[in-house]
Amino acid sequence: KFQVLEFQDHRNHNPNINMSSTESKLTDEQFFATGVLDTNLEGLKKVYKGKVRDVYEIDEKTFLFVVTDRISSYDRVMKTPVPGKGKILNQISEFWFNYLEGKTGVKNHMITTDIDQMPKEVQVHKKLLNGRAMLVKKLKMIPIEAICRAYLTGSGFKDYKKTGSVCGHALPSGIENCQKLPNILFTPSTKADVGEHDENITENQAEDLMKKNGFDFKNMKESALKLFTEAILYAEARGIILADTKFEMGIFDGVLFIGDEVLTPDSSRYWDQKKYVVGQNQDSLDKQYVRDYLTSIKFDRNGPGVPLPRNVCEKTMEKYISIFKILTGKDPVL
Repeated sequence: KFQVLEFQDHRNHNPNINMSSTESKLTDEQFFATGVLDTNLEGLKKVYKGKVRDVYEIDEKTFLFVVTDRISSYDRVMKTPVPGKGKILNQISEFWFNYLEGKTGVKNHMITTDIDQMPKEVQVHKKLLNGRAMLVKKLKMIPIEAICRAYLTGSGFKDYKKTGSVCGHALPSGIENCQKLPNILFTPSTKADVGEHDENITENQAEDLMKKNGFDFKNMKESALKLFTEAILYAEARGIILADTKFEMGIFDGVLFIGDEVLTPDSSRYWDQKKYVVGQNQDSLDKQYVRDYLTSIKFDRNGPGVPLPRNVCEKTMEKYISIFKILTGKDPVL
């Protein structure tokens, strides 16, 4: 019902259209039908379906990433799309890839997001792909998520409450939920398959796993912390707290690259400095709104994803658009 491929959506061609007024006139079925839950691009070889991204092989060194409107929480993909979300993720990744490479020198896998610069077999799908596709270098991915934390919340806070530490980092007693940490922590996790849960591990465990697979742990950790530190400074100057994030990295021609997405509201926690209060959950500009909804309905984290109500999807998009505009200083192309 919600699987839409070549949908009719005139917002693709007019980024200035008022989305809220347009969407308010739609029935729920029409609203969800504007989202892209899955893709099947004729003439292209689909090689992977992630929680959010569909991956197509272009040649031996190049992938096409298509960012759908799927949303996952607690490692489960929900059954309804958040229409337009994939475009926000793609465009905010493009912004951060460009900014961070210029600031840190750490390379990333992005080749282009301009459909007209992509191969002809991709261009024929421009109507669907515009704003939500990225041509990327094919990396040998590191099987570890490089998670950086400046504030303690989420699974890290839960681990701390149980053990007094996070991923092997012993912390002082008395740290409250969402409190700023004395120092930025690097807290790696395993990268689980779709439908499985990631697992927090220690740096030693991550280093051992990476060595077995021929990867340099020190380089990944140092690069992740460098990227995170630059992003924190940029966000702070715009009134935003970047509490934590995860980077996914890989190797291309022997060099470390950032892959997947970077510093999106799917992979990061963004808080408004003016509303920040230590000791409680924050009014986040990210997908925390979805997590909170799922908690309110006592969502079974070991079960399948569930449909999200329209108002939850609309509120989530409001938050994603808000953080995009604050960080980039412009409107997204939707």
